[in-house]
Amino acid sequence: MIKPAKIEDLPKIKNLTEACALAMQKRGILQWNEFYPSLERLKNDILQGEMYLLEEEGNIEGIIVLTPAIDEEYIPVEWLTPNGNNLYVHRLATKPEKWGSGHGRRLMDFAEDFAKKQHCVSVRLDTFSENKRNQKFYEARGYKRLGNIYFPKQSESPFYCYEKILGSWR
Repeated sequence: MIKPAKIEDLPKIKNLTEACALAMQKRGILQWNEFYPSLERLKNDILQGEMYLLEEEGNIEGIIVLTPAIDEEYIPVEWLTPNGNNLYVHRLATKPEKWGSGHGRRLMDFAEDFAKKQHCVSVRLDTFSENKRNQKFYEARGYKRLGNIYFPKQSESPFYCYEKILGSWR
């Protein structure tokens, strides 16, 4: 079941993101670290009503943040659709021991359905340039790679921006 996160879920969510960061680092993917995602960032996601949990048998198996707000870093990107009616995906994470089980796919299915129900013209996101697995995942779902953005507190390497058009916008 996918449902909105609650503030009381925050400790488990933070544990999940820390486990993801360590698992990625062990694979040489220096995408998340001690600065990101911070407890304050995760708390804000919940308080804004933008974080959703994938829960199975009472256990948090994954998270995803869905927002209509464009981050400042995204403004210079040459997107496929006009700004203003888009859904942005952030902080998609699943339990490392369940990677490859379809949890990420379920969360992205939810995100795309959510965007369609909100009449968004596209879904936008970014993924780390060194995370080849994520790039293949999004490209297989029909996302088109666009420009690069940078998050210096996370890495000197770029993050690739992706967009998937959901419907007619002209």
